[in-house]
Amino acid sequence: MAAKANPAGPLAGVRILDLTSVMMGPYATMILGDYGADVIKVESPEGDVMRHAAPMRHPKMGAMYLQGNRNKRSIVLDLKKPGGRDALLRLAATADVFVHNVRPAAMSRLKLGADHLLAVNPRLVYASLHGFGERGPYAGRPAYDDLIQGMTALPALTGKVAGEPRYSPATMADRIVGLNAVHAILAALLHRERSGEGQSIEIPMFETMAQFVLGDHMAGRSFDPPIGPPGYSRLLSPDRRPYQTSDGYICALVYTDKQWTAFFHMIGRDAESQPDPRLTSIKARTENYDFVYGWFSGVMKTRTTAEWMRLFEQADIPHAPLHDLDSLIDDPHLAAVGLLQLIEHPTEGTLRVAGPAATWSRTPPSIRHYPPRAGEHGGEILREAGFSDVEIATLIADGAMIEADPAEPSPIA
Repeated sequence: MAAKANPAGPLAGVRILDLTSVMMGPYATMILGDYGADVIKVESPEGDVMRHAAPMRHPKMGAMYLQGNRNKRSIVLDLKKPGGRDALLRLAATADVFVHNVRPAAMSRLKLGADHLLAVNPRLVYASLHGFGERGPYAGRPAYDDLIQGMTALPALTGKVAGEPRYSPATMADRIVGLNAVHAILAALLHRERSGEGQSIEIPMFETMAQFVLGDHMAGRSFDPPIGPPGYSRLLSPDRRPYQTSDGYICALVYTDKQWTAFFHMIGRDAESQPDPRLTSIKARTENYDFVYGWFSGVMKTRTTAEWMRLFEQADIPHAPLHDLDSLIDDPHLAAVGLLQLIEHPTEGTLRVAGPAATWSRTPPSIRHYPPRAGEHGGEILREAGFSDVEIATLIADGAMIEADPAEPSPIA
Protein backbone atom coordinates (compact mmCIF):
# COMPACT_ATOMS: atom_id res chain seq x y z
CA MET A 1 0.00 0.00 0.00
CA ALA A 2 1.31 3.43 -0.89
CA ALA A 3 2.15 5.72 1.98
CA LYS A 4 -0.60 8.18 2.77
CA ALA A 5 0.33 11.65 1.55
CA ASN A 6 0.39 14.51 4.02
CA PRO A 7 -2.77 16.65 3.81
CA ALA A 8 -2.48 19.88 1.89
CA GLY A 9 -3.04 22.13 4.88
CA PRO A 10 -5.30 25.17 5.28
CA LEU A 11 -3.02 27.48 3.24
CA ALA A 12 -2.66 25.16 0.26
CA GLY A 13 -2.50 27.28 -2.89
CA VAL A 14 -1.06 30.35 -1.15
CA ARG A 15 2.35 31.35 -2.51
CA ILE A 16 4.77 33.32 -0.33
CA LEU A 17 7.95 35.07 -1.45
CA ASP A 18 10.20 34.99 1.62
CA LEU A 19 13.13 37.41 1.66
CA THR A 20 13.84 36.93 5.36
CA SER A 21 16.89 35.59 7.13
CA VAL A 22 18.21 34.89 10.65
CA MET A 23 15.28 33.75 12.86
CA MET A 24 12.30 36.14 13.15
CA GLY A 25 11.17 36.03 9.53
CA PRO A 26 12.14 32.42 8.76
CA TYR A 27 10.25 31.26 11.87
CA ALA A 28 7.12 33.05 10.67
CA THR A 29 7.33 31.69 7.14
CA MET A 30 8.10 28.18 8.42
CA ILE A 31 4.78 28.23 10.29
CA LEU A 32 2.99 29.42 7.16
CA GLY A 33 4.74 26.61 5.29
CA ASP A 34 3.58 24.11 7.91
CA TYR A 35 0.05 25.38 7.21
CA GLY A 36 0.44 24.40 3.57
CA ALA A 37 1.68 27.57 1.88
CA ASP A 38 4.22 27.30 -0.94
CA VAL A 39 7.10 29.27 0.59
CA ILE A 40 9.78 30.38 -1.86
CA LYS A 41 12.87 31.32 0.11
CA VAL A 42 14.69 34.02 -1.86
CA GLU A 43 18.29 34.11 -0.67
CA SER A 44 21.22 36.39 -1.39
CA PRO A 45 24.41 34.88 -2.85
CA GLU A 46 25.75 34.63 0.74
CA GLY A 47 22.65 32.72 1.86
CA ASP A 48 20.64 33.00 5.06
CA VAL A 49 22.97 33.99 7.92
CA MET A 50 21.83 31.02 10.01
CA ARG A 51 23.12 28.60 7.38
CA HIS A 52 26.58 29.36 8.77
CA ALA A 53 25.76 28.79 12.48
CA ALA A 54 27.40 25.62 13.88
CA PRO A 55 26.97 22.73 14.45
CA MET A 56 26.67 21.39 10.92
CA ARG A 57 27.65 18.41 8.78
CA HIS A 58 28.11 20.36 5.58
CA PRO A 59 28.78 24.04 4.81
CA LYS A 60 25.69 26.30 4.77
CA MET A 61 23.55 23.70 6.56
CA GLY A 62 23.81 24.76 10.21
CA ALA A 63 21.47 23.31 12.84
CA MET A 64 19.64 26.59 13.52
CA TYR A 65 18.94 26.97 9.80
CA LEU A 66 17.65 23.40 9.63
CA GLN A 67 15.31 24.00 12.57
CA GLY A 68 13.68 27.06 10.97
CA ASN A 69 13.36 26.42 7.24
CA ARG A 70 11.42 23.26 6.49
CA ASN A 71 8.56 23.33 3.97
CA LYS A 72 10.35 25.87 1.80
CA ARG A 73 11.95 25.97 -1.62
CA SER A 74 15.13 27.99 -2.19
CA ILE A 75 16.19 30.25 -5.02
CA VAL A 76 19.35 32.40 -4.89
CA LEU A 77 18.99 35.77 -6.64
CA ASP A 78 21.38 38.70 -6.64
CA LEU A 79 18.86 41.53 -6.35
CA LYS A 80 21.56 44.15 -7.01
CA LYS A 81 21.73 42.89 -10.58
CA PRO A 82 18.92 43.99 -12.92
CA GLY A 83 18.19 40.42 -13.94
CA GLY A 84 17.82 39.28 -10.34
CA ARG A 85 15.46 42.11 -9.46
CA ASP A 86 13.40 41.61 -12.61
CA ALA A 87 13.11 37.89 -11.84
CA LEU A 88 11.82 38.69 -8.37
CA LEU A 89 9.22 41.11 -9.77
CA ARG A 90 7.99 38.43 -12.17
CA LEU A 91 7.64 36.03 -9.26
CA ALA A 92 5.81 38.69 -7.22
CA ALA A 93 3.27 39.23 -9.99
CA THR A 94 1.57 35.94 -9.12
CA ALA A 95 2.46 35.65 -5.41
CA ASP A 96 0.04 36.14 -2.54
CA VAL A 97 2.49 37.35 0.11
CA PHE A 98 5.85 39.11 -0.01
CA VAL A 99 7.66 39.18 3.33
CA HIS A 100 11.08 40.62 4.14
CA ASN A 101 13.20 41.74 7.11
CA VAL A 102 15.50 44.06 5.16
CA ARG A 103 15.76 47.64 6.40
CA PRO A 104 13.29 49.86 4.51
CA ALA A 105 16.00 52.16 3.11
CA ALA A 106 17.72 49.20 1.46
CA MET A 107 14.45 47.98 -0.04
CA SER A 108 13.82 51.48 -1.36
CA ARG A 109 17.26 51.60 -3.01
CA LEU A 110 16.48 48.29 -4.70
CA LYS A 111 13.08 49.66 -5.76
CA LEU A 112 11.43 46.77 -3.93
CA GLY A 113 9.36 48.78 -1.45
CA ALA A 114 5.64 48.30 -0.92
CA ASP A 115 4.68 50.83 -3.61
CA HIS A 116 6.85 49.07 -6.19
CA LEU A 117 5.51 45.60 -5.44
CA LEU A 118 1.85 46.61 -5.10
CA ALA A 119 2.09 48.34 -8.48
CA VAL A 120 3.10 44.97 -9.96
CA ASN A 121 0.45 43.02 -8.00
CA PRO A 122 -2.34 45.01 -6.31
CA ARG A 123 -3.59 41.86 -4.52
CA LEU A 124 -0.26 41.27 -2.81
CA VAL A 125 0.14 41.24 0.97
CA TYR A 126 3.47 43.06 1.52
CA ALA A 127 4.79 42.37 5.03
CA SER A 128 7.80 44.24 6.42
CA LEU A 129 9.48 42.86 9.55
CA HIS A 130 12.03 45.26 10.97
CA GLY A 131 13.29 46.79 14.16
CA PHE A 132 11.25 49.96 14.57
CA GLY A 133 8.14 51.57 13.16
CA GLU A 134 8.76 53.96 10.30
CA ARG A 135 6.95 56.86 11.99
CA GLY A 136 9.28 57.09 15.00
CA PRO A 137 12.77 58.49 15.62
CA TYR A 138 14.34 55.01 15.70
CA ALA A 139 13.19 54.21 12.14
CA GLY A 140 15.88 52.58 10.06
CA ARG A 141 18.09 51.46 12.92
CA PRO A 142 19.50 47.93 12.82
CA ALA A 143 17.89 45.54 15.30
CA TYR A 144 18.59 42.07 16.61
CA ASP A 145 16.98 39.94 19.29
CA ASP A 146 19.47 40.96 22.01
CA LEU A 147 19.02 44.66 21.31
CA ILE A 148 15.24 44.49 21.35
CA GLN A 149 15.25 42.44 24.56
CA GLY A 150 17.40 45.14 26.15
CA MET A 151 15.24 48.00 24.91
CA THR A 152 12.07 46.38 26.21
CA ALA A 153 13.46 45.91 29.74
CA LEU A 154 13.65 42.11 29.78
CA PRO A 155 17.31 41.93 30.95
CA ALA A 156 16.62 44.67 33.50
CA LEU A 157 13.65 42.70 34.86
CA THR A 158 15.84 39.60 35.13
CA GLY A 159 18.44 41.72 36.91
CA LYS A 160 15.92 42.76 39.57
CA VAL A 161 15.63 39.14 40.71
CA ALA A 162 18.96 37.62 39.60
CA GLY A 163 21.31 40.43 40.57
CA GLU A 164 22.51 41.40 37.10
CA PRO A 165 20.87 41.99 33.71
CA ARG A 166 20.82 38.91 31.50
CA TYR A 167 19.29 38.19 28.10
CA SER A 168 16.84 35.33 27.85
CA PRO A 169 18.63 32.15 26.69
CA ALA A 170 16.16 31.88 23.81
CA THR A 171 15.56 34.07 20.77
CA MET A 172 12.47 35.41 22.53
CA ALA A 173 12.02 38.65 20.62
CA ASP A 174 12.58 37.03 17.23
CA ARG A 175 10.07 34.28 17.86
CA ILE A 176 7.38 36.42 19.53
CA VAL A 177 7.54 38.98 16.72
CA GLY A 178 7.56 36.14 14.19
CA LEU A 179 4.34 34.77 15.68
CA ASN A 180 2.79 38.23 15.49
CA ALA A 181 3.83 38.39 11.84
CA VAL A 182 2.02 35.11 11.16
CA HIS A 183 -1.33 36.33 12.44
CA ALA A 184 -0.91 39.75 10.79
CA ILE A 185 -0.27 38.08 7.41
CA LEU A 186 -3.22 35.72 7.87
CA ALA A 187 -5.53 38.61 8.78
CA ALA A 188 -4.37 40.56 5.69
CA LEU A 189 -5.04 37.51 3.52
CA LEU A 190 -8.52 37.22 5.00
CA HIS A 191 -9.16 40.90 4.22
CA ARG A 192 -7.96 40.36 0.66
CA GLU A 193 -10.29 37.39 0.20
CA ARG A 194 -13.22 39.57 1.32
CA SER A 195 -12.29 42.75 -0.53
CA GLY A 196 -9.85 41.80 -3.29
CA GLU A 197 -7.39 44.35 -1.91
CA GLY A 198 -3.76 43.75 -1.12
CA GLN A 199 -1.95 46.00 1.31
CA SER A 200 1.33 46.64 3.09
CA ILE A 201 1.72 45.76 6.77
CA GLU A 202 4.58 46.61 9.09
CA ILE A 203 5.48 44.39 12.06
CA PRO A 204 8.12 46.28 14.11
CA MET A 205 10.11 44.37 16.73
CA PHE A 206 10.41 47.14 19.32
CA GLU A 207 6.73 48.06 19.45
CA THR A 208 5.60 44.43 19.36
CA MET A 209 7.85 43.43 22.26
CA ALA A 210 7.02 46.60 24.22
CA GLN A 211 3.35 45.63 24.03
CA PHE A 212 4.24 42.10 25.13
CA VAL A 213 6.24 43.20 28.19
CA LEU A 214 4.04 46.09 29.29
CA GLY A 215 0.95 43.91 29.23
CA ASP A 216 2.40 42.30 32.37
CA HIS A 217 4.28 45.20 33.89
CA MET A 218 2.38 48.44 33.35
CA ALA A 219 0.93 48.01 36.87
CA GLY A 220 0.51 51.37 38.66
CA ARG A 221 1.29 53.28 35.48
CA SER A 222 -1.85 51.78 33.93
CA PHE A 223 -3.56 54.81 35.48
CA ASP A 224 -3.20 58.48 34.61
CA PRO A 225 -1.96 59.91 36.87
CA PRO A 226 -0.04 56.84 38.07
CA ILE A 227 -1.10 55.19 41.31
CA GLY A 228 2.18 53.33 41.72
CA PRO A 229 5.32 52.19 39.89
CA PRO A 230 5.40 49.79 36.95
CA GLY A 231 6.21 46.11 37.53
CA TYR A 232 4.06 43.05 38.33
CA SER A 233 5.20 42.16 41.84
CA ARG A 234 4.47 38.42 41.50
CA LEU A 235 6.78 38.06 38.50
CA LEU A 236 9.49 40.09 40.22
CA SER A 237 9.46 38.28 43.57
CA PRO A 238 12.99 36.92 44.22
CA ASP A 239 11.70 33.51 45.36
CA ARG A 240 9.46 32.98 42.32
CA ARG A 241 11.66 30.32 40.77
CA PRO A 242 11.99 26.54 40.61
CA TYR A 243 11.91 25.41 44.24
CA GLN A 244 14.81 23.60 45.84
CA THR A 245 13.82 20.36 47.53
CA SER A 246 15.94 18.24 49.84
CA ASP A 247 17.50 16.51 46.82
CA GLY A 248 16.80 18.59 43.72
CA TYR A 249 14.28 21.03 42.26
CA ILE A 250 10.61 21.12 41.36
CA CYS A 251 8.23 23.58 39.70
CA ALA A 252 4.92 24.16 41.49
CA LEU A 253 2.23 26.82 41.70
CA VAL A 254 -0.24 26.78 44.55
CA TYR A 255 -2.60 29.49 43.37
CA THR A 256 -6.28 29.29 44.29
CA ASP A 257 -7.76 29.23 47.80
CA LYS A 258 -8.82 25.62 47.19
CA GLN A 259 -5.26 24.65 46.27
CA TRP A 260 -3.84 26.40 49.35
CA THR A 261 -6.33 24.57 51.57
CA ALA A 262 -5.22 21.27 50.05
CA PHE A 263 -1.57 22.23 50.51
CA PHE A 264 -2.03 23.11 54.21
CA HIS A 265 -3.77 19.76 54.73
CA MET A 266 -0.94 17.99 52.89
CA ILE A 267 1.73 19.40 55.21
CA GLY A 268 -0.36 19.10 58.39
CA ARG A 269 -0.95 22.82 58.90
CA ASP A 270 -4.73 22.89 58.39
CA ALA A 271 -5.45 22.54 62.11
CA GLU A 272 -3.56 25.71 63.12
CA SER A 273 -5.80 28.04 65.10
CA GLN A 274 -4.06 31.23 63.95
CA PRO A 275 -2.60 30.78 60.45
CA ASP A 276 -0.53 33.63 59.10
CA PRO A 277 -3.08 36.10 57.63
CA ARG A 278 -0.79 36.73 54.65
CA LEU A 279 -1.52 33.18 53.48
CA THR A 280 -5.25 32.88 54.08
CA SER A 281 -6.81 34.53 51.02
CA ILE A 282 -5.92 35.27 47.43
CA LYS A 283 -6.17 39.01 48.12
CA ALA A 284 -3.72 38.77 51.03
CA ARG A 285 -1.31 36.61 49.04
CA THR A 286 -1.29 38.99 46.05
CA GLU A 287 -0.37 41.82 48.42
CA ASN A 288 2.51 39.85 49.98
CA TYR A 289 4.17 37.92 47.17
CA ASP A 290 7.69 38.19 48.58
CA PHE A 291 6.60 36.70 51.90
CA VAL A 292 4.48 33.98 50.29
CA TYR A 293 7.16 32.78 47.89
CA GLY A 294 9.84 32.96 50.58
CA TRP A 295 7.73 30.98 53.03
CA PHE A 296 6.83 28.40 50.38
CA SER A 297 10.50 28.03 49.40
CA GLY A 298 11.38 27.14 52.97
CA VAL A 299 8.70 24.46 53.16
CA MET A 300 9.77 22.89 49.85
CA LYS A 301 13.24 22.14 51.19
CA THR A 302 11.84 19.74 53.78
CA ARG A 303 11.05 16.82 51.43
CA THR A 304 12.46 15.14 48.34
CA THR A 305 11.41 15.92 44.81
CA ALA A 306 9.74 12.52 44.47
CA GLU A 307 7.75 13.05 47.67
CA TRP A 308 6.49 16.43 46.53
CA MET A 309 5.62 15.10 43.08
CA ARG A 310 3.54 12.34 44.67
CA LEU A 311 1.81 14.65 47.17
CA PHE A 312 1.03 17.32 44.58
CA GLU A 313 -0.40 14.68 42.27
CA GLN A 314 -2.66 13.38 45.02
CA ALA A 315 -3.83 16.90 45.93
CA ASP A 316 -4.32 17.99 42.30
CA ILE A 317 -1.92 20.91 42.75
CA PRO A 318 -0.19 22.16 39.57
CA HIS A 319 3.40 20.94 39.44
CA ALA A 320 6.05 19.87 36.94
CA PRO A 321 9.59 18.56 36.82
CA LEU A 322 12.44 20.99 36.15
CA HIS A 323 13.74 19.83 32.77
CA ASP A 324 17.13 20.48 31.25
CA LEU A 325 17.41 20.46 27.45
CA ASP A 326 18.13 16.73 27.19
CA SER A 327 15.25 15.71 29.43
CA LEU A 328 12.93 18.07 27.53
CA ILE A 329 13.87 16.45 24.23
CA ASP A 330 13.30 13.01 25.81
CA ASP A 331 10.05 13.94 27.60
CA PRO A 332 7.56 11.03 27.33
CA HIS A 333 4.59 13.29 26.69
CA LEU A 334 6.28 14.89 23.69
CA ALA A 335 7.10 11.41 22.43
CA ALA A 336 3.49 10.27 22.84
CA VAL A 337 2.00 13.23 20.95
CA GLY A 338 4.69 13.08 18.27
CA LEU A 339 5.92 16.68 18.53
CA LEU A 340 9.51 15.72 17.73
CA GLN A 341 9.65 14.20 14.27
CA LEU A 342 12.43 12.53 12.32
CA ILE A 343 12.79 13.62 8.70
CA GLU A 344 15.25 12.44 6.08
CA HIS A 345 17.45 14.96 4.32
CA PRO A 346 19.35 13.93 1.17
CA THR A 347 22.62 15.55 2.32
CA GLU A 348 22.24 15.99 6.09
CA GLY A 349 20.88 12.56 6.98
CA THR A 350 18.22 12.01 9.62
CA LEU A 351 17.09 15.22 11.33
CA ARG A 352 15.08 15.63 14.52
CA VAL A 353 12.79 18.67 14.40
CA ALA A 354 10.00 20.04 16.57
CA GLY A 355 6.94 19.84 14.35
CA PRO A 356 3.63 21.70 14.51
CA ALA A 357 2.09 21.61 17.98
CA ALA A 358 -1.61 22.21 17.27
CA THR A 359 -3.95 19.41 16.17
CA TRP A 360 -6.56 19.98 13.46
CA SER A 361 -9.51 17.74 12.60
CA ARG A 362 -9.56 18.44 8.84
CA THR A 363 -6.54 20.38 7.52
CA PRO A 364 -3.65 19.70 9.88
CA PRO A 365 -0.26 21.34 9.41
CA SER A 366 2.48 18.97 8.36
CA ILE A 367 6.14 18.67 7.43
CA ARG A 368 6.17 18.03 3.70
CA HIS A 369 9.69 19.02 2.69
CA TYR A 370 13.13 19.09 4.25
CA PRO A 371 15.01 22.42 4.64
CA PRO A 372 16.46 23.18 1.20
CA ARG A 373 20.04 23.69 0.14
CA ALA A 374 20.76 27.24 -1.04
CA GLY A 375 19.38 27.64 -4.56
CA GLU A 376 18.15 24.06 -4.71
CA HIS A 377 14.91 24.92 -6.53
CA GLY A 378 15.91 27.98 -8.57
CA GLY A 379 15.30 26.57 -12.03
CA GLU A 380 12.12 24.83 -10.96
CA ILE A 381 10.66 28.01 -9.45
CA LEU A 382 11.46 30.14 -12.49
CA ARG A 383 10.04 27.59 -14.95
CA GLU A 384 6.79 27.59 -12.98
CA ALA A 385 6.72 31.38 -13.42
CA GLY A 386 7.06 31.04 -17.19
CA PHE A 387 10.80 31.58 -17.63
CA SER A 388 12.33 29.81 -20.61
CA ASP A 389 15.48 27.74 -20.39
CA VAL A 390 17.29 30.47 -22.34
CA GLU A 391 16.21 33.14 -19.83
CA ILE A 392 17.32 30.97 -16.93
CA ALA A 393 20.68 30.29 -18.55
CA THR A 394 21.15 34.03 -19.08
CA LEU A 395 20.42 34.78 -15.43
CA ILE A 396 22.97 32.17 -14.37
CA ALA A 397 25.60 33.45 -16.80
CA ASP A 398 25.10 37.02 -15.52
CA GLY A 399 25.38 35.91 -11.88
CA ALA A 400 21.81 37.10 -11.20
CA MET A 401 20.81 33.58 -10.18
CA ILE A 402 23.11 31.08 -8.53
CA GLU A 403 22.45 27.37 -8.72
CA ALA A 404 22.86 25.03 -5.77
CA ASP A 405 26.23 23.41 -5.21
CA PRO A 406 26.31 19.73 -6.20
CA ALA A 407 24.73 17.66 -3.44
CA GLU A 408 27.06 15.66 -1.23
CA PRO A 409 25.46 12.69 0.53
CA SER A 410 25.36 12.68 4.31
CA PRO A 411 28.41 11.04 5.88
CA ILE A 412 27.84 7.68 7.51
CA ALA A 413 27.41 8.23 11.24
